[in-house]
Amino acid sequence: MAELTLPADDGGTRAYTTAPAMVWNRPTAPLQARRAYAAAHVIPRTTGNNVPGAPADMDWDATLGYRHELWSYGLGVADAMDTAQRGMGLDWAATQELIKRSAAEAASVAASGAPAVAGKTVRDLIAAGAGTDHLDLAALPSGRAGVDAVLAAYREQISVVEGSGAKVILMASRALARVASGPEDYLRVYSTLLDEVSEPVILHWLGDMFDPALAGYWGGADVDAATATFRELIEGSAAKVDGVKVSLLDAAHEKALRAALPEGVRLYTGDDFNYPELIDGDGTHYSDALLGIFAAIYPAASVALQKYDAGRPAEARAILDSTRELGLHIFSAPTFYYKTGIAFMSWLNGRQPGFSMVGGLQNGRSVPHLVRTFELADKAGLLADPDLAAARMRSWLSVNGVGA
Repeated sequence: MAELTLPADDGGTRAYTTAPAMVWNRPTAPLQARRAYAAAHVIPRTTGNNVPGAPADMDWDATLGYRHELWSYGLGVADAMDTAQRGMGLDWAATQELIKRSAAEAASVAASGAPAVAGKTVRDLIAAGAGTDHLDLAALPSGRAGVDAVLAAYREQISVVEGSGAKVILMASRALARVASGPEDYLRVYSTLLDEVSEPVILHWLGDMFDPALAGYWGGADVDAATATFRELIEGSAAKVDGVKVSLLDAAHEKALRAALPEGVRLYTGDDFNYPELIDGDGTHYSDALLGIFAAIYPAASVALQKYDAGRPAEARAILDSTRELGLHIFSAPTFYYKTGIAFMSWLNGRQPGFSMVGGLQNGRSVPHLVRTFELADKAGLLADPDLAAARMRSWLSVNGVGA
């Protein structure tokens, strides 16, 4: 336990004592009951020029070390996704290097035969986002020419992911949202890509709460109509779809969709609000996971999945529920700044040398918001070393003028 002074709501300060550290045991065998990927963040070089608009200057040792930490808990890594700041500071040059380096590390882990990953393939250990974010939206032509440009951009990024050995995640495209005239353009682009990929992929439907530029994805603002288009795509190409990741923060919608999916197509929940009930399931169906919040709560998430494997679902659900308040807070509006909370917890837990992010995104949340993140992480038993976390919190508060 550690004592420190935190800011109070009335403008003053208050004493705070952390809880004792909680032990979260790593698995001694591969996780089986649910398939889970943690969408990992990236760590910049502390002295790099990681200001808004500058190319990402990465700390590769820390970034890859975080992925090894996730693998050691039996989780897969979803890389080069929105958690890794795609479209919010991570440029395409850095993204390509991230995919290649992470996939090479995954291959070494798969070859190691470590207990938590025994029998796992590289594709089990890493999936990576392929999108169109290297396109210049301002120069994008309209109409059919624009749709063709989007298709070519997807092909370029898919080639990088497939060449690395990682599983492809077809990310939602701001460019396609801009140029598509209706559902038929989405179906043409995605159907063409699914015909061409060498292995089944994960389709990613990201809601506009995560990225406002994706409003009206699949061809319209009506969610039911968009879902019908999405299902038409999946049903026409089910053999090429490993699963779908849906990030709409709507549990009822996800339950209905997963019940309607073709046999063999997984629903990877991307709902960072309702993941405990969705992973737990309704007795007939359950969701697998591809979650940004798992990058913050991975020790607890791993132990919960171990409980499912052991046939103790009530204990598993209780663990997931114990992290839900933290998830709701980290992903609170504006939701697209959730990455700041994940990086903050990484820093508190000693996984990176400084609280910094590419693109200067460490300033995406306020002091009160991050103070609450610290408290909720402590409450959930997710401060690995409370003394270290408290010392870092004290230094950060001092720099930010708290108690001065």
